[in-house]
Parts: sequence; C-alpha cells; structure tokens
Amino acid sequence: MTARRWLVLAVPAYFLFGFGLYWLVGPDGSGDGPVAVASAPSTTTTSTTTNPTTTTTTTLPPPRTARLLFTGDLLPHGSVRNAGLLADGNGWDFAPLYQEVAPLISGADLAICHMETPISADDTGLSGYPMFNAPRAFAAAALAVGYDGCSLASNHSYDQGASGAVDTQNVFEELGLRWAGMARSVDEDLEPRLYDVNGITIAHLSATYGLNGFVLPADRGYLVDLIEPSTIIEEARIARQAGAEFVVVSLHWGNEYRHEPTAAQNDWLAQILPSDEIDLVIGHHAHVVQPVDQVGDEWVVFGLGNFLSNQSSNCCVTASQDGMIATVEILEDDDGGFSVVGVHYIPTWVDRGDGYLIRLAEPGRSDVPSGTANALAASFERTQAVVSSRLGPVDGLTIGFGLEPTVSPEAVEQ
Repeated sequence: MTARRWLVLAVPAYFLFGFGLYWLVGPDGSGDGPVAVASAPSTTTTSTTTNPTTTTTTTLPPPRTARLLFTGDLLPHGSVRNAGLLADGNGWDFAPLYQEVAPLISGADLAICHMETPISADDTGLSGYPMFNAPRAFAAAALAVGYDGCSLASNHSYDQGASGAVDTQNVFEELGLRWAGMARSVDEDLEPRLYDVNGITIAHLSATYGLNGFVLPADRGYLVDLIEPSTIIEEARIARQAGAEFVVVSLHWGNEYRHEPTAAQNDWLAQILPSDEIDLVIGHHAHVVQPVDQVGDEWVVFGLGNFLSNQSSNCCVTASQDGMIATVEILEDDDGGFSVVGVHYIPTWVDRGDGYLIRLAEPGRSDVPSGTANALAASFERTQAVVSSRLGPVDGLTIGFGLEPTVSPEAVEQ
C-alpha cells in the first residue's frame, strides 16, 4: 500500500472522526442515531488447556480485519478537465475536486478507483468524449487523495489504441499507482495484482464487457481484460496460488443509465461470484447507481455510478450526477478465511455548478447554498432508493455518513 498522507482540507463538521460511530439509516431514511462500527478485538485471546500433569496456555492473535473502499467512474470530459486547469493555464490539479471525499478515501485500508479512460504520457493529444485522453494530472490526483490503485478495464480503455493503453500503464507505474485490468505483456497479464492490507493479501482483478467496437490485436489480447467468466476464475485461482486471501473483481458492465442490472450482468455474476476463488464483485459503467445484493454469503455492488464526470442534463439523465462510495468491511474467521461482515454506502453528487466538486449527498446540509443543499437531498433520495432496494441494515448494508478512518493521524507518516 502507498504511505498514507493526511490532507488538511476544509471539510464539513460531520468529518470530526474518532468516536467509532456511523449513522445507521433505514430504508425509509430514518436515523437510528450513532452506532458503534463493528471491529475486530484489539487484544489477544488466551486459551488454557489443563491435564493432570501440565497446563498449556496458548495466546491467539486477534482476527485480521480491513476496510476496503471503492468509487465509480472517473471521466475527464472537457468541462471536468477545464475545472482542474491551474490559474495560470499551465497544467492541472484535480485533487481539490475531491476535498469533501478525500478524508474517506485516505482513511480506508485499501482504496480503489475506477479510471475509465486513457492517460496521456506527455499531456499531448488530450480529448474528451467520445475518444478520451486525459492529462497525467488526472491520474496524479487519484494518488494525491489517497487511492492505492484503480481498475482500468473499461469500454474506453482502447480509445487511443495500443499505444494509449501502454502509455496509461506507464503513467500509473511512474506515479506509483497500482492497477488491474490492463497489461503490457503476456507475463505482466499473468502476474496477480496483490495488495498487502493489514497483513492480509488481497487480489484485485478488472475486466470490461467490450471496447466500443474496437478489437484488440490477435497477438496483444493482454492489453485489456474482457469479461470471460472462465478466464476470470482462472486468474483468481492464480492469485490464490500466489497467496491471495481475499479476491475482488471489478466488472465494467450493464446498460448506460439503467439502474436495474441486465440479464448479462446477472448471467456473468451467476458464473463468477459463486466460485470459491472470488469473494466480492464491484461494478461500474452504467453511469447511475445500481443495487447492492448478495449471492449466498458473498456480496455484489452492481454499479457505483459516476464519481467525477460532466454528463449533463443535455445528454443524460439527472441521476448521472449521482454516485456512491462503497466501503466493505472484511474479517478473518476462525479458520483463517475472510468474509464480508458489512457494507456501507455513502451517496455522492457531482456539483457541476461549483467547479465539479464531488459532494457528499447528505440531507440537511447547512454548509452549502440552499439550492445545492436541496439538490444533495434529492440525490440522496435517488441513491438510497436504488442501492437499498434489495438489502438493508438487517442484512449488513448501511449508509456510512460519519464513518471514521481506520487509521489515526498520529499513526501516519507525515
């Protein structure tokens, strides 16, 4: 993982963390007040065995636990790119657009973004929709606000051809950001993307339904991973053999602007998630949020929505401004395996009227203009209705406003 660096940002009062609380909100929007976040015991467990001649005491370590965080589509439309332009017009800085959400991102044990588009190696040939190419600063901002890595497989991954796919990965490597879903060689494609998270080895895979009609060269299919359930399961198996204890698969799937998962999504999920090799599926691409659900004891976040974009009402549905931060709590069991013990979702909204800030869509905010507060409340209602349409607090799915970081500022290298 990258070293955590805490950013001093102007954030609302509800980001005064430290009491281990979050707001438990039911399907009707009612709040049950602050509830302690479930966590692993902080002390060791002692087991004593006695026989007539000896007494043996075994000290067991506490179970390992981690909080994983995921966000949706990052799309460098022209207006978004202009929002990050420096005052002198010489370069970009997109990190300020994350100022409200950065404490949550940097506070997670593992934070994964979805970088939907190619990144230019030298800030030339920049473009927006429909053939994207973003400045290096667009990726650099992800690192600055606390992401450890990103999923890269999307329908736009091949917008700039093979050279663009390679350039994107070179930029990530130079910045020190990890990635999944693309590779520059056969050997790199076979190498699992592993993270050491609180002593837990977590693997990340990424794949997309297609490439907007582009076809990869026959001898370079490794450039972008496409959704093929048997291949994904085999990659997960390779990751397990390399030491992975928990495997996350990011899938770029679904129909744009459709909240309900498609038949293809359900079919792929039925083939992938029940596999013993895979523990969690995280989805994106629809540009609107989709439900959170379970298959047996395993979880799927069908669609995270847009996190940063300019899909305005001129082209797209109002809900394309909505997104969410999904945080997933995992806990070690007595056998040394890991399971998800809770999922929190935090609604977000792209404020196109105020410099494309990624806002926390929490009702009742008084720190923003009344018009913005009303829009945030409406966004919250839309997101809550969709995301919690299948599960709720009794299942372990809760709204995570007030969720505290899992690390303290004092414990982080400055």
